[in-house]
Amino acid sequence: MAAVTALPVSLSARFKGSFAYFTVKDRLPQILTKAIDTLHRHKNEFFEEHGEKGVEAEKRAISFLSKLRNELQTDKPVTPLEDDLPDAALWNQYLDYQRNLLNGNGEPSWFQSPWLFVECYMYRRIHAALAQNPPIGSFDVFKEGKAQNFFESQEAIIALCTYFQELLKNIKDLDEKQLQGELFKLLQVSLWGNKCDLSFSAGEKSSQKSSPLQCLEDMVPYVIVNDMEKLWSLLINAKKRNTDKCTVRVDIILDNAGFELVSDLVLTDFLLSSKLADEVHFHGKSIPWYVSDTTKNDFNWTIKQLQSANHMWMSRCGINWEGNLKKGVWVYQDHMFWTLPHIYSSMAEVAPDLYADLQKSNLLLFKGDLNYRKLTGDRKWEYTVPFHQALNKFHPAPLCSLRTLKSDTQVGLKPGQGEQIQASEPEWMISGKYGVVQFDATP
Repeated sequence: MAAVTALPVSLSARFKGSFAYFTVKDRLPQILTKAIDTLHRHKNEFFEEHGEKGVEAEKRAISFLSKLRNELQTDKPVTPLEDDLPDAALWNQYLDYQRNLLNGNGEPSWFQSPWLFVECYMYRRIHAALAQNPPIGSFDVFKEGKAQNFFESQEAIIALCTYFQELLKNIKDLDEKQLQGELFKLLQVSLWGNKCDLSFSAGEKSSQKSSPLQCLEDMVPYVIVNDMEKLWSLLINAKKRNTDKCTVRVDIILDNAGFELVSDLVLTDFLLSSKLADEVHFHGKSIPWYVSDTTKNDFNWTIKQLQSANHMWMSRCGINWEGNLKKGVWVYQDHMFWTLPHIYSSMAEVAPDLYADLQKSNLLLFKGDLNYRKLTGDRKWEYTVPFHQALNKFHPAPLCSLRTLKSDTQVGLKPGQGEQIQASEPEWMISGKYGVVQFDATP
């Protein structure tokens, strides 16, 4: 039995010059500034809808966010949440936990604490700025950016919907090898769809302009961990074992709205249509999160947009997907845990109901960089540490991460692989140019 080694240190802005440092110093204040500008621009709308009360609420929210930006930029201590939202107690317990780690050496502050914690905390405070200020409490400051990403990715969405609807016409005639080839294609589209991330670009435009299927061959060398074969054998074996009595369930823990969400919906429709899965559960965020993450509103809005599109195959997708939701073969759910600062190895303790639900799944697909950070604890791992080890006992079901690299943590590489890429591309871990399809079967 190998000796248990201590966990590596958390990524943090206290490491000057690190990506976490530049994120906290530059990107997070930019995101707050954009949120403030968005509120400013909607002032007239708030007035028209709610009169003076709307304008007063907008002023309070702006002043709350300006104060937050100042606290961040001057490295003030992270303060307990003072709102009465359902998750406030859990957040404040987590802050106490961070405080205890310091053993009386000061307070957790923006630049000294784990990056994952302060970044999540900022989004939670943005939510509070609005939620505590009725009548504009349900306003999503990131909605415009998400909608813009969707509309700017129209060509790519049309190309993908067209490809998929053509594929459906003869899906029943595909042999196993062809089915595998199509699965690998759509997994890669879903993987690279993750490039369209607005928190990564601090809310600047980041849409999918070209057909996502044309460049897949060129992208293969950039998939530095490729476990698609393992994914295939899990799904095809489940299909072969499957009797009428048991259903094969796949869960997808969503990341960004916009083009990425459409690519996820196409992938999951393929799983159903090819009978590789019988039902799919989608997990989104219960509050606006990381600029472009999918909420229930975004999920429903996207399907409505597709349904009403004047392009035949787009609208066919939207209509079918609405049907999947009505039939109950697609289930959308959100849980407070996904917007807590906790890493996933603490899910069984913090959210035992969610963990128990995920245990019913045959396969969990985790989309995107933030999910990867939470899966692996957002730590300074050696590149060659096995994925299984970095998951730190988080094993509700077989799981796979589809992630383009946008933060400096990566595990499960071959000896020398990370160093080799680093030598030619120093920014490889944060450029979004490299991706992983990284699988872990449960023990």
